[in-house]
Amino acid sequence: MSNDSEAEPDLDESDERPASEESHPEEVAGETQDEQSDPDADGLQEGDFIRLNYTAWTVEDDDLVDTTDPAVAEEEGVDTDQEFAPRTIVLGEGHIFPSVEDDIVGKGIGDTGSVVVPAAEAFGEFDDEKVRTISKDKISEDDQYPGAQVRVDGDEGFIETIVGGRARVDFNHPLAGRDIEYDYEVTEVVEERTEKAEGLFDMLLDLDLEIWFQTDTVEEKQVVEADDPDDSAEDEDEDSEPEFETVEVEKESLYIEATPQLNMNQQWMMQKQQIGQQLIDLLGIDRIVVEEIIDGAGGMGMPGMMGGMGGGGDLEAALEEADIDADEIAEDL
Repeated sequence: MSNDSEAEPDLDESDERPASEESHPEEVAGETQDEQSDPDADGLQEGDFIRLNYTAWTVEDDDLVDTTDPAVAEEEGVDTDQEFAPRTIVLGEGHIFPSVEDDIVGKGIGDTGSVVVPAAEAFGEFDDEKVRTISKDKISEDDQYPGAQVRVDGDEGFIETIVGGRARVDFNHPLAGRDIEYDYEVTEVVEERTEKAEGLFDMLLDLDLEIWFQTDTVEEKQVVEADDPDDSAEDEDEDSEPEFETVEVEKESLYIEATPQLNMNQQWMMQKQQIGQQLIDLLGIDRIVVEEIIDGAGGMGMPGMMGGMGGGGDLEAALEEADIDADEIAEDL
């Protein structure tokens, strides 16, 4: 390495370097530019589909908030009937806390991190005004005990105390006011489109669905465009309606096989349009087709909804498997 304090000797023509030994700034710059254009050089970026292993704890008392690690779930006594595995998320789509997402951007497969998410960003600060005293008559008799989760006037809360005809209910989120420590590991970048779709359904609805992509040719009405828009504008009446023609167009479609679990999923029932639009945008498709299959062996996709179609027991089993409270759905509707 040269010492900047030392003066370099003057060079005459005989001392000049041969052309073959001269440095080539344009080549060095070119190499740097290639490295910068390589997406791997910049690490993970917004829009990337990744699989993430994580465990989240409350900072103050180490209560488990969520995990994808089966060993942690078993140690904490969480119901291990459910599957614990890395979850698919899309960076930049709000699928995880913003501060965690910011920490992941720029990293790569196998990288880990630990981020403390402040309460305000996590589940909100504790609000004393959300702890209210209400009439006990607004609560079902089966739920009139401390610790019961209740819904009152559309708000969900937990009963703190019941005295006489009054109940003290906390309508804050159970984790309000608590900072969260979020430990994660990036396990994979998801590239295959079907895997992307399956991961999104698992993350958004906690469902494992039969899905596939196909290109369909469909008929669609389109406005007839005039050959000369300027001439047409002069001849048209301002109140005249546009002309349409039916044309055949190709649509890239995501097909989903309808199941009782999907049909009775509360998030799907209440937010079908929003979830569908999110899938269309993230997967770059034109439409989603939910396909119900009726065959001779299984009957209709919603057994038990009509007399003689399979009995109420099948419906009850489907509701139970999907972890759905039918009374709660009826109340929401």
